[in-house]
Parts: sequence; structure tokens; C-alpha cells
Amino acid sequence: MNQSEDDIMIKACLNIIEQKLGWGDSSQWHHDVFVELSDLIQKDTKTLLSTTTLKRVWGKIQYPHAPSISTLNTLSQFAGYANWREFTNKANVKKPSWFERKVHPNLGIIIPSAAILAVIFISLFSMVGIKTKVTPIDLSKIEFRCHPVTDDLPNSVVFDFDLNHTASDSIYIQQFWDPSKTIKIKSEQQQATGIYYYPGYFRAKLVIDGVIIKERDLFIKSQGWVATVDYEPIPKYIKQIKTLQLPLNTINEIRSSERPITSTYHYIDDFKALSGDDFRLQTTIKNVYNDTWAVCQNATIIIVGTKSAHMIPFAISGCASNLGMMMSDVYLSGKEHDLSALSVDLSKLTKLKIEVINKRISVFADNKKLFSSTYNASIGNIVGLRYRFLGAGEVEQIRLTNLSESETLIDEHF
Repeated sequence: MNQSEDDIMIKACLNIIEQKLGWGDSSQWHHDVFVELSDLIQKDTKTLLSTTTLKRVWGKIQYPHAPSISTLNTLSQFAGYANWREFTNKANVKKPSWFERKVHPNLGIIIPSAAILAVIFISLFSMVGIKTKVTPIDLSKIEFRCHPVTDDLPNSVVFDFDLNHTASDSIYIQQFWDPSKTIKIKSEQQQATGIYYYPGYFRAKLVIDGVIIKERDLFIKSQGWVATVDYEPIPKYIKQIKTLQLPLNTINEIRSSERPITSTYHYIDDFKALSGDDFRLQTTIKNVYNDTWAVCQNATIIIVGTKSAHMIPFAISGCASNLGMMMSDVYLSGKEHDLSALSVDLSKLTKLKIEVINKRISVFADNKKLFSSTYNASIGNIVGLRYRFLGAGEVEQIRLTNLSESETLIDEHF
């Protein structure tokens, strides 16, 4: 296939994946969505595709080269096909006339040739398999540690490890939440570093031959509130802010952008063992930019846990189809569920309340109950809050309460 035909088939494959996921319009997917997608693909195909790779394929990051065949094979497998070749042959996609004119007349040659090659390769690999002894990995002798080098952002993290002479050419440190590439490790290597551009509570994974061997928690605190304009691959920071409002020059910068861009307020810290399954968050927010690509007034409140997160989205009623709500292990797509109850006019200051009791989330706006549903897996203890706006927004008030102990941990008015 030529480049235009490849583009058509790649887009078709991505459409199948989007329909399978039901996560709404991919143009609205942000970093955390690609984190989850990377994890799902690895669990399903046993192959790791980094968030950077996924963002490139979906056009979130400019990249002049076509995806590698290994990437296309993995995406095809996740879409329900054996590999990229099977997808291009079997997918019900309208192909350009060149394909129909050149490939189909030669199938009589291609198929027998492929069959002969397949027999040859199977024979060769069978011979290698007979002669090669697979040595099991002794997990007790493999060490894996990590630590950040600073309290600031961005933050470099040092990974120290001992692979105990493991013989493999597929060793990675999985930073699937980070915009930089997943780190490939040589078998004789003992140290590696990576950059984290956002604060958060992360779980670094040592992956050998597609299997997670070791995991380590990594806590990068925000040192108070920090704001970001979420450029890719490196955000713009507004640090040591006293109010959760972006400076006017930053808002004008966002307004001048021709492409949609989000801005986020982050607070990542230790919340004294506050359960993510038993709390109340009361807050007042406003969206301050709703022109052109930000007409939907999208805003998302993210409660970050040690194991997972809650992501509560809001938008005007006409844009409810594009919403996606995550309650730990439960994801609701506005394409498959009616999330219009979460429609809120954020052009004015709006009081919101998110209450979680025994894994039931209830959402309120101006004292009116909008939504209530349950989830299954705990998010662990709360370690942070994020307010993400499509365009720009402001937060006037935050009150976070531990319901089990009737203790208020945050009570701020900006």
C-alpha cells in the first residue's frame, strides 16, 4: 500500500478501537485517557505501546513518520485481528482503486508464496525452539528502586535495578503516564533516568518480555498549588500561585491558540490517610473561556488516589455526548450513556459537590443532585486534586472533608 492507503487503513483501525472503548470523541481525549488505553492494550495483547506512541498515532503529537509495523500489529490485535496484515485484508474498509487494481490480481501469487514462507519460518523457529533452553526468571534476585532528584517540576527520577544477568532484549521501565518514551533497558544496565512533567502518584513497572516483574510507587508532590497549560510534550508552568486564576497574559495566550488546549490546577500531597471511598468535596468553579474550540465549557475535577482516580466531567447540555466519566474501575462514555445530567453552565460561578460514601458517588450543582452511581475497586487514599479546563477556568473555593472522622483537611477561599 502507498501512504494514502495506509492512512485510510490506520484511521479505520483507530475507529474500530474507539467504538470498542466507547470513550467518546477522541479529539477530547487527554493524557489520562491515553494512560488507561496503554494499560488496556498491554493487558490485552501483552505488548506495551507507550502513551507517546499512542498520541502520535492519534495525531496528538506531530510526528513525520508512519507507525512501525510492530505498532500496527499491536493496534490490529487490540481491534480484534491477528495482525496488521489480517486487518488490511479482512476489515470492511473502502480501499482506493490502486489496491483493488494491483493487489487482487496477484493474490494467486501472494497467497501461495506467503504459505511457503510461513512453513519455512515455522520450521526454523521450531528448530530454534528445540535447541534453546528457556531459563526462568528468579524474581527474588531482581531488584528495582526509584527516587526523584528534586522537589520541583519537571522532575527527573532515577531508577536503580539489578537484573541478575537476565538474558532478554525486551526489558523496559514502564512510565506509561509520562509524555516521554518508555525507557528501554539493556540487560547489563543497572541505572536509568526519566523525566516527569506533572506531579502525581505513579507506579513504575519493570517489564521483561511483556511481563510485569516489579512495581514501585513514586510520589511527586506539587509543593502547593501549581497551574499548567498542557502543551505537548512539555507543559507551561505557573508556580507558587496564590489564587486559582490564570494570569491575563496566559488566558490571552490560550485564546490565541488555533488548536484546543487544556489548563490544569494541581495539588498533590499527603492527605493523612483520607480514603477515596469516604469523602466530600465542595468547590466553586467557573470557565472563563468559551469561544471557538472551547464553546462546550468542558471542565473535569479529578480526585487522585494511590490506586486509581475519580474523574467527574462537566459541559453545557449540547456537548454531553462528548463527556466521559471515570469512577475508579467504572468508565461511562457519553456515547453509550446519557450523561446530560452533568450539563452545567460554567460561564458563571457554580457551586459543585462530590460526595463518596461506600463507593457510591453523588454529584451536586447548586444544591441540586445531578448524578449518582457506584463503582467496585477502591482508588486507595486520596493524594491529590486536579481541576482541568478546556481553555481556562478559575476556582474560588475548595473544602475537602473526611466523612468517616468529620475532619476538614482543606478549606480554602481564593
